[in-house]
Amino acid sequence: MNKLAAAALVAIATSSLWAIQGTISTETDRKSGDIKWQGRQKSYLLTYKKGNTNLQMEFPLDSVTSLEIAKPAGFDKAVEMVQKGQGSGAIPVLDKIVKEYKMLHWDKPAGRYLVEAYLAANRADDAYKAAQNIIMEDKAAAYSGELAPAYWQTLLKLGKSQQLETCLKKAVTTGDRAASAEALLVRGDMVINQAGETPEALRQALTDAYLRVALMYLDEPCRQVRADAMMRCASCFDKLGMAARAEAMRAQSKAL
Repeated sequence: MNKLAAAALVAIATSSLWAIQGTISTETDRKSGDIKWQGRQKSYLLTYKKGNTNLQMEFPLDSVTSLEIAKPAGFDKAVEMVQKGQGSGAIPVLDKIVKEYKMLHWDKPAGRYLVEAYLAANRADDAYKAAQNIIMEDKAAAYSGELAPAYWQTLLKLGKSQQLETCLKKAVTTGDRAASAEALLVRGDMVINQAGETPEALRQALTDAYLRVALMYLDEPCRQVRADAMMRCASCFDKLGMAARAEAMRAQSKAL
């Protein structure tokens, strides 16, 4: 057994005390059972059966190559509510998922929509706290993955420019194309947020950010962020009195 894959293997007589079921994989092992995150140890504790005996294995975080966890109940409905502008009603469900699935894959997707719901409700401070609760366990969530773009919008809203710049620089250097594209979008948002919707700021946001994403990030992982960039381009073109270009951008965005 790879010494990084399991720090402990012990027989236990009692049943599992938690019920988040899934499969955990390392380079040398793959097992299914009930999984619990241990924040202090930075490891996962897996409870599984072998015959009639319950066993436990501890997997250090840096040994885990993948987690397969079933989608939490209520997740899809909560996401739909956020997307329809009814995010306030989804906050309790999303908050529960984030807490129960800490470091079990679904905390970050749920965290993203929880942050978006708080932002839509003009509760930026709560959005920041929700994101920070996840980032405390996984620092990379601040600059990569599903949570990051919503977290950046929160930092932008709260005027935390230095923190935001740090996150955006890290996003670009990760090599993740989608994260890099998202970072460019937020840089454009920063330009307009700081300078206002002046013609100069709108043109800078277009040339330095939005158009770069729309024209250069053509690969499939960037499809959604590219569509978002095109909608931002359309908004800028409208405000610059370029209605035809705005309409063309909207049409391209909808076609993606």
